[in-house]
This record gives sequence, C-alpha cells and structure tokens, in this order.
Amino acid sequence: MIPFYKGLAAILRFHMSVQAAYDNWSATYDAEENLTRDLDQVVTRKTLMGLRCKSVVEIGCGTGKNTLLLSQIAEKVYAIDFSVYMIEKAKEKMASENVIFLTEDVTKQWNCSNESADLITCNLVLEHIENISFIFSEAFRVLVKGGYFFICELHPYRQYRGTQANFQRNQEVIKIPAFVHHISDFFNSAKNHGFLFEDFKEWWHEQDHNKPPRLASLLFKK
Repeated sequence: MIPFYKGLAAILRFHMSVQAAYDNWSATYDAEENLTRDLDQVVTRKTLMGLRCKSVVEIGCGTGKNTLLLSQIAEKVYAIDFSVYMIEKAKEKMASENVIFLTEDVTKQWNCSNESADLITCNLVLEHIENISFIFSEAFRVLVKGGYFFICELHPYRQYRGTQANFQRNQEVIKIPAFVHHISDFFNSAKNHGFLFEDFKEWWHEQDHNKPPRLASLLFKK
C-alpha cells in the first residue's frame, strides 16, 4: 500500500469502486514503490515454497506477483482476478503453460468444481470484501480433504490507524474501499466452515522498525 500523502492540500482524496480502482492502478502497480506488495511476495514464498500441489486456485492474482511461484510448485494454477487489466499485466510476465487466467468476481460462486484444488491462496484481497464468510465457504467447497487455504492480508493493526489501499493518479490520491476484519474474524470464519488451524504469523518490512506489523498470514487446512 502507498502511504497517505499528508499535508498536501493540492492532492485530493476520493473513492472509486474496487474494480475500477485496480483497473486504473494496473498501469503503474508494478513500477511504484509498495512495501506491502513486496513483503507479501516474500511472505508467500517463505510459506509455500516447500509445497507441491496438483492444482492451485489463486484468488486475486493481480499483476502476477505470486503467480510465478505458484506455477513452480503446482501442476496447474488457476489465477483469478476481477480486473481484466491486472490480468493482462500478469499475462505479459508469464510464459508458463500451466497457468490459466480467469476473470471472475470471487464474491459470487467460483467457477471451480468441488474438491478440485490442493491449495487456495488469497493475498491482499479480503480487506476489499465485506462478507469474508462466503470466501471461506467457497474455499472449503473447492479444496480437497487435506488441502490448504493460505491468506495474507494487511494487518488490522494498520487498518486501525487509518491505513488503506490507495495510489496516486494525476495528483489525486485514490482510496480503494476497504473493510476492517479483525484477526478473530478470520479464525471464527475458518472454524465456522470446518477448517483446522495450521499457522499464524505477523510480518514486518525491514523499514517497519518500531511500527505495528504490516501483514498477517494465516494457514488453514481442510
């Protein structure tokens, strides 16, 4: 996430829809400094690199920052995002034949068969979804028994202090709609849908000295 620009009266702040914002952001998403994006990539690699999977569903693939890693640990990756422009950027990076990109809205029933994936990943997505219970429900449906659901999100401690996904465009700061989900919300949703708890970690970027954790990662098992 790009920090808020404080004290610059010339820079306006406004909301646009999540999809429109990410469509707009796609042009510069990879080029801009973004410590949260970079840390998420590190966390995902550290957590999942040792796994070997037949099928992975990546929720919110964006411009593909984690898709390459997933293509290396899985026979097939279904990379899903609701921004066609983000997916186009991801396709420019990916030469892997085992990646299938899909444009879908994950707040509606996923176009995935029951018990068809060994791993589902969800990175920096749930802050933009009000009803995370539905996401857990669909993840449980799609995972095989013994499959993993990996989540990496902006830590709610940051949200409590007002941090929100945003980017600058034409001297305007565009704030992307977000919802605060407490750590207990993740655990309760997982428990309510039958998941078993595997791991929870808090993460700091190297520039986050004496600051609250930037990210929280959770791993659940069906």
